[in-house]
Amino acid sequence: MEKRDKMVYYVSTGLLSALMLMSAGMYLFNNAAVQEIFIKLGYPTYIIYPLAIAKILGLIAIWTRKSNMLKEWAYAGFFFDFLLAGSAHINAADGEYIPALLAMVLLFLSYFFGNKIHTT
Repeated sequence: MEKRDKMVYYVSTGLLSALMLMSAGMYLFNNAAVQEIFIKLGYPTYIIYPLAIAKILGLIAIWTRKSNMLKEWAYAGFFFDFLLAGSAHINAADGEYIPALLAMVLLFLSYFFGNKIHTT
């Protein structure tokens, strides 16, 4: 069981990390396209760069586990990011809510299995 739990944790956290790094990369290096999407979804464009940095810092907090409080805040931040992204895409009826839903599933798997393997 413990081996399976570790595998689920590392696979889900790795996939979540890849998703967040691709997202942050788009925010930083393809800003014009991301700005169009943010405008269409009704979000201000000035949050794009800080959100990209927050995603990277959140991943660092999750992977290093130096501070339990920072790790918890990172998971909470990702939760609200995915929740708001998914609801914005549903509200815009553009059919692009699937990545947010996938990210939410990966987030829950990473969180619950990470707590399970790091507390035993």
